[in-house]
Amino acid sequence: MKDIAIRAFSGLIYVLLLVLSLYNKHALILLFFVFGLICLAEFKKLIQLKGFISYIVFTIIYFIFGYWQLVMQSSVGLDEATQILQVISIFVLLFLIKDLFSEKTIPLFSSKRFILTTFYISSAFVFLILIANYFTIYNPNILLGCFILVWVNDTFAYLVGSRFGKQKLFPSISPKKTVEGFLGGLLFACISSYFIAEYTHTLTFTYWLILSIIVSVFGTLGDLIESKFKRQAKVKDSGVIMPGHGGLLDRFDSIIFAAPFIYLFLRILHYVS
Repeated sequence: MKDIAIRAFSGLIYVLLLVLSLYNKHALILLFFVFGLICLAEFKKLIQLKGFISYIVFTIIYFIFGYWQLVMQSSVGLDEATQILQVISIFVLLFLIKDLFSEKTIPLFSSKRFILTTFYISSAFVFLILIANYFTIYNPNILLGCFILVWVNDTFAYLVGSRFGKQKLFPSISPKKTVEGFLGGLLFACISSYFIAEYTHTLTFTYWLILSIIVSVFGTLGDLIESKFKRQAKVKDSGVIMPGHGGLLDRFDSIIFAAPFIYLFLRILHYVS
Protein backbone atom coordinates (compact mmCIF):
# COMPACT_ATOMS: atom_id res chain seq x y z
CA MET A 1 0.00 0.00 0.00
CA LYS A 2 2.89 2.34 0.83
CA ASP A 3 4.49 1.67 -2.57
CA ILE A 4 1.24 2.54 -4.35
CA ALA A 5 0.98 5.81 -2.39
CA ILE A 6 4.57 6.75 -3.24
CA ARG A 7 4.02 5.91 -6.91
CA ALA A 8 0.80 7.94 -6.99
CA PHE A 9 2.42 10.95 -5.29
CA SER A 10 5.48 11.08 -7.56
CA GLY A 11 3.25 10.62 -10.61
CA LEU A 12 0.98 13.45 -9.45
CA ILE A 13 3.95 15.81 -9.01
CA TYR A 14 5.14 14.96 -12.53
CA VAL A 15 1.71 15.60 -14.07
CA LEU A 16 1.19 18.85 -12.12
CA LEU A 17 4.58 20.21 -13.15
CA LEU A 18 3.84 19.39 -16.77
CA VAL A 19 0.27 20.72 -16.87
CA LEU A 20 1.01 23.94 -14.95
CA SER A 21 4.03 24.75 -17.12
CA LEU A 22 2.02 24.34 -20.33
CA TYR A 23 0.28 27.67 -19.92
CA ASN A 24 3.47 29.71 -19.99
CA LYS A 25 5.73 29.23 -22.98
CA HIS A 26 8.94 30.15 -21.15
CA ALA A 27 8.08 27.93 -18.17
CA LEU A 28 7.48 25.01 -20.54
CA ILE A 29 10.77 25.60 -22.37
CA LEU A 30 12.65 25.72 -19.07
CA LEU A 31 10.92 22.64 -17.63
CA PHE A 32 11.52 20.58 -20.76
CA PHE A 33 15.13 21.71 -20.79
CA VAL A 34 15.54 20.27 -17.28
CA PHE A 35 13.59 17.14 -18.22
CA GLY A 36 15.72 16.79 -21.34
CA LEU A 37 18.96 16.96 -19.36
CA ILE A 38 17.70 14.32 -16.93
CA CYS A 39 16.53 11.98 -19.71
CA LEU A 40 19.80 12.52 -21.55
CA ALA A 41 21.81 11.67 -18.42
CA GLU A 42 19.77 8.50 -17.88
CA PHE A 43 20.12 7.47 -21.51
CA LYS A 44 23.88 8.13 -21.52
CA LYS A 45 24.16 5.81 -18.55
CA LEU A 46 22.21 3.09 -20.40
CA ILE A 47 24.47 3.25 -23.44
CA GLN A 48 27.63 3.89 -21.38
CA LEU A 49 28.47 7.21 -23.01
CA LYS A 50 30.73 9.50 -21.00
CA GLY A 51 31.64 13.16 -21.41
CA PHE A 52 29.72 16.44 -21.71
CA ILE A 53 29.56 16.90 -25.49
CA SER A 54 26.02 15.51 -25.74
CA TYR A 55 24.82 18.01 -23.08
CA ILE A 56 26.37 20.88 -25.02
CA VAL A 57 24.78 19.71 -28.29
CA PHE A 58 21.39 19.36 -26.61
CA THR A 59 21.58 22.83 -25.07
CA ILE A 60 22.54 24.47 -28.38
CA ILE A 61 19.88 22.87 -30.58
CA TYR A 62 17.20 23.10 -27.89
CA PHE A 63 17.53 26.84 -27.33
CA ILE A 64 18.13 27.62 -31.00
CA PHE A 65 14.75 26.13 -31.87
CA GLY A 66 13.04 27.18 -28.65
CA TYR A 67 14.00 30.84 -28.95
CA TRP A 68 14.62 31.21 -32.68
CA GLN A 69 11.94 33.83 -33.19
CA LEU A 70 12.88 35.80 -30.07
CA VAL A 71 16.59 35.96 -30.94
CA MET A 72 16.30 36.31 -34.70
CA GLN A 73 13.15 38.49 -34.56
CA SER A 74 11.92 36.39 -37.47
CA SER A 75 10.89 32.85 -38.36
CA VAL A 76 13.01 32.97 -41.53
CA GLY A 77 15.16 29.84 -41.69
CA LEU A 78 13.28 28.09 -38.89
CA ASP A 79 11.15 26.02 -41.26
CA GLU A 80 14.15 24.84 -43.28
CA ALA A 81 16.16 24.00 -40.16
CA THR A 82 13.20 22.11 -38.71
CA GLN A 83 12.81 20.05 -41.87
CA ILE A 84 16.46 19.05 -41.80
CA LEU A 85 16.28 18.06 -38.12
CA GLN A 86 13.06 16.15 -38.73
CA VAL A 87 14.34 14.14 -41.67
CA ILE A 88 17.50 13.09 -39.81
CA SER A 89 15.59 12.30 -36.59
CA ILE A 90 12.98 10.14 -38.33
CA PHE A 91 15.72 8.37 -40.30
CA VAL A 92 17.51 7.51 -37.01
CA LEU A 93 14.25 6.33 -35.40
CA LEU A 94 13.48 4.09 -38.36
CA PHE A 95 16.90 2.49 -37.92
CA LEU A 96 16.08 1.92 -34.24
CA ILE A 97 12.86 0.17 -35.28
CA LYS A 98 14.91 -2.00 -37.63
CA ASP A 99 17.32 -2.82 -34.79
CA LEU A 100 14.38 -3.67 -32.52
CA PHE A 101 13.10 -6.34 -34.90
CA SER A 102 16.26 -7.58 -36.59
CA GLU A 103 19.06 -7.41 -34.03
CA LYS A 104 19.52 -9.33 -30.78
CA THR A 105 21.20 -6.25 -29.37
CA ILE A 106 21.17 -2.69 -30.65
CA PRO A 107 24.65 -1.90 -32.05
CA LEU A 108 26.28 0.84 -29.98
CA PHE A 109 29.52 1.78 -31.71
CA SER A 110 31.02 5.11 -30.69
CA SER A 111 29.55 7.37 -33.39
CA LYS A 112 26.10 5.79 -33.03
CA ARG A 113 26.02 6.73 -29.35
CA PHE A 114 26.40 10.42 -30.27
CA ILE A 115 23.87 10.09 -33.09
CA LEU A 116 21.32 8.61 -30.69
CA THR A 117 21.81 11.24 -27.97
CA THR A 118 21.37 13.96 -30.59
CA PHE A 119 18.63 12.68 -32.90
CA TYR A 120 16.77 10.30 -30.60
CA ILE A 121 16.76 12.11 -27.24
CA SER A 122 17.75 15.75 -27.80
CA SER A 123 15.73 16.38 -30.96
CA ALA A 124 12.62 14.84 -29.35
CA PHE A 125 12.44 17.67 -26.82
CA VAL A 126 12.83 20.16 -29.64
CA PHE A 127 9.80 18.63 -31.37
CA LEU A 128 7.79 18.69 -28.16
CA ILE A 129 8.33 22.46 -28.00
CA LEU A 130 7.54 22.81 -31.71
CA ILE A 131 4.29 20.87 -31.22
CA ALA A 132 3.24 23.30 -28.49
CA ASN A 133 4.34 26.25 -30.65
CA TYR A 134 2.36 24.95 -33.63
CA PHE A 135 3.75 26.95 -36.57
CA THR A 136 4.63 30.04 -34.46
CA ILE A 137 1.25 30.05 -32.65
CA TYR A 138 1.63 28.84 -29.08
CA ASN A 139 -1.16 26.37 -28.32
CA PRO A 140 -0.36 24.16 -25.31
CA ASN A 141 -3.59 22.21 -25.70
CA ILE A 142 -2.19 20.32 -28.69
CA LEU A 143 0.79 19.10 -26.67
CA LEU A 144 -1.42 18.38 -23.64
CA GLY A 145 -3.73 16.33 -25.86
CA CYS A 146 -0.76 14.27 -27.08
CA PHE A 147 0.34 13.58 -23.51
CA ILE A 148 -3.21 12.56 -22.57
CA LEU A 149 -3.23 10.11 -25.49
CA VAL A 150 0.05 8.62 -24.21
CA TRP A 151 -1.29 8.32 -20.66
CA VAL A 152 -4.59 6.76 -21.79
CA ASN A 153 -2.81 4.32 -24.10
CA ASP A 154 -0.31 3.25 -21.41
CA THR A 155 -2.97 2.91 -18.71
CA PHE A 156 -5.44 0.84 -20.72
CA ALA A 157 -2.73 -1.23 -22.37
CA TYR A 158 -1.73 -2.27 -18.85
CA LEU A 159 -5.30 -2.81 -17.59
CA VAL A 160 -6.51 -4.74 -20.64
CA GLY A 161 -3.26 -6.68 -20.94
CA SER A 162 -3.22 -7.74 -17.28
CA ARG A 163 -6.87 -8.86 -17.46
CA PHE A 164 -7.20 -10.36 -20.94
CA GLY A 165 -3.66 -10.59 -22.32
CA LYS A 166 -2.59 -13.98 -23.66
CA GLN A 167 -0.58 -13.36 -26.86
CA LYS A 168 2.81 -11.83 -26.06
CA LEU A 169 3.67 -8.74 -28.10
CA PHE A 170 7.47 -8.90 -27.84
CA PRO A 171 8.39 -11.53 -25.21
CA SER A 172 12.16 -11.30 -25.67
CA ILE A 173 12.15 -7.60 -24.77
CA SER A 174 9.07 -6.96 -22.63
CA PRO A 175 7.43 -10.19 -21.41
CA LYS A 176 4.47 -8.38 -19.81
CA LYS A 177 3.29 -6.61 -22.96
CA THR A 178 0.58 -8.38 -24.92
CA VAL A 179 -1.17 -7.94 -28.25
CA GLU A 180 -4.49 -7.64 -26.41
CA GLY A 181 -3.02 -4.92 -24.21
CA PHE A 182 -1.72 -3.01 -27.21
CA LEU A 183 -5.11 -3.21 -28.95
CA GLY A 184 -6.90 -2.18 -25.74
CA GLY A 185 -4.63 0.84 -25.32
CA LEU A 186 -5.15 1.78 -28.96
CA LEU A 187 -8.95 1.45 -28.66
CA PHE A 188 -9.23 3.66 -25.59
CA ALA A 189 -6.79 6.21 -27.03
CA CYS A 190 -9.05 6.42 -30.10
CA ILE A 191 -12.09 6.90 -27.85
CA SER A 192 -10.34 9.59 -25.81
CA SER A 193 -9.45 11.46 -29.02
CA TYR A 194 -13.15 12.39 -29.36
CA PHE A 195 -13.17 14.08 -25.94
CA ILE A 196 -9.82 15.80 -26.59
CA ALA A 197 -11.22 17.23 -29.83
CA GLU A 198 -14.41 18.36 -28.05
CA TYR A 199 -12.78 20.07 -25.09
CA THR A 200 -9.50 21.46 -26.46
CA HIS A 201 -11.01 23.10 -29.57
CA THR A 202 -7.75 22.61 -31.45
CA LEU A 203 -8.03 20.01 -34.21
CA THR A 204 -11.02 18.12 -35.57
CA PHE A 205 -11.97 14.70 -34.21
CA THR A 206 -10.68 13.03 -37.40
CA TYR A 207 -7.24 14.56 -36.94
CA TRP A 208 -7.13 13.67 -33.24
CA LEU A 209 -8.19 10.13 -34.15
CA ILE A 210 -5.22 9.86 -36.53
CA LEU A 211 -2.96 11.30 -33.83
CA SER A 212 -4.22 8.69 -31.35
CA ILE A 213 -3.10 5.94 -33.75
CA ILE A 214 0.29 7.60 -34.32
CA VAL A 215 0.83 8.02 -30.57
CA SER A 216 -0.25 4.46 -29.75
CA VAL A 217 1.85 2.77 -32.44
CA PHE A 218 5.03 4.83 -32.18
CA GLY A 219 4.67 5.26 -28.42
CA THR A 220 4.58 1.48 -27.99
CA LEU A 221 7.62 1.12 -30.27
CA GLY A 222 9.43 3.75 -28.20
CA ASP A 223 8.61 1.86 -25.00
CA LEU A 224 9.90 -1.39 -26.49
CA ILE A 225 13.10 0.22 -27.77
CA GLU A 226 13.86 1.75 -24.37
CA SER A 227 13.15 -1.66 -22.79
CA LYS A 228 15.71 -3.17 -25.16
CA PHE A 229 18.30 -0.57 -24.13
CA LYS A 230 17.59 -1.35 -20.47
CA ARG A 231 17.84 -5.08 -21.10
CA GLN A 232 21.22 -4.56 -22.79
CA ALA A 233 22.35 -2.47 -19.82
CA LYS A 234 20.95 -5.12 -17.45
CA VAL A 235 18.88 -2.65 -15.43
CA LYS A 236 15.18 -2.58 -14.55
CA ASP A 237 14.69 1.21 -14.71
CA SER A 238 16.48 4.05 -16.46
CA GLY A 239 16.93 5.87 -13.14
CA VAL A 240 15.53 6.50 -9.66
CA ILE A 241 14.40 10.12 -9.82
CA MET A 242 10.68 9.19 -9.68
CA PRO A 243 10.00 6.90 -6.71
CA GLY A 244 7.75 4.03 -7.72
CA HIS A 245 8.19 4.79 -11.42
CA GLY A 246 11.94 4.60 -11.99
CA GLY A 247 13.63 7.20 -14.15
CA LEU A 248 12.19 10.14 -16.03
CA LEU A 249 13.10 8.44 -19.30
CA ASP A 250 10.78 5.58 -18.29
CA ARG A 251 7.91 8.10 -18.30
CA PHE A 252 9.02 9.93 -21.45
CA ASP A 253 10.05 7.00 -23.65
CA SER A 254 6.73 6.85 -25.53
CA ILE A 255 6.28 10.57 -26.22
CA ILE A 256 9.98 11.00 -27.04
CA PHE A 257 9.79 8.42 -29.81
CA ALA A 258 6.40 9.59 -31.09
CA ALA A 259 7.18 13.35 -31.08
CA PRO A 260 8.87 13.61 -34.52
CA PHE A 261 6.05 11.61 -36.12
CA ILE A 262 3.40 13.72 -34.39
CA TYR A 263 5.06 16.88 -35.67
CA LEU A 264 5.36 15.40 -39.16
CA PHE A 265 1.60 14.80 -39.20
CA LEU A 266 0.92 18.35 -37.93
CA ARG A 267 3.26 19.67 -40.59
CA ILE A 268 1.43 17.81 -43.36
CA LEU A 269 -1.87 18.99 -41.90
CA HIS A 270 -0.69 22.59 -41.89
CA TYR A 271 0.18 22.53 -45.60
CA VAL A 272 -2.86 20.64 -46.89
CA SER A 273 -5.51 22.45 -44.88
